[in-house]
Amino acid sequence: MAEDLSQQERELIANLIRDGKPVPARYIPSISDNPLKTELIWPGKSTLVDTSVLPFQSIEHIDEPRKGTSQQFDLFSMSESTGRQSGGWTNKLIWGDNSLILSSLVNGPMRNEI
Repeated sequence: MAEDLSQQERELIANLIRDGKPVPARYIPSISDNPLKTELIWPGKSTLVDTSVLPFQSIEHIDEPRKGTSQQFDLFSMSESTGRQSGGWTNKLIWGDNSLILSSLVNGPMRNEI
């Protein structure tokens, strides 16, 4: 808050405000009730939010248990016949554009599994 600022910093901020100049970003959380959010900003950054939902296609499953294990941990339910996970969320490697993938995960049919 403002009490964290030295007298010299307070005078600097007051002079900047009086002169109509911008206050350096490092002082904003100390003088504002609304602290800054962390955000990545770059030239040409789009403000559009993508809500596309694209289908996911399973290409390959690599979730077979190791041979010779004496105990199967009960983190996921396993099918006795195949030794594969029988349901629920599994580790997934998804290839594609991050914004489209995240939009599909959040808005698509898998959102209840995640």
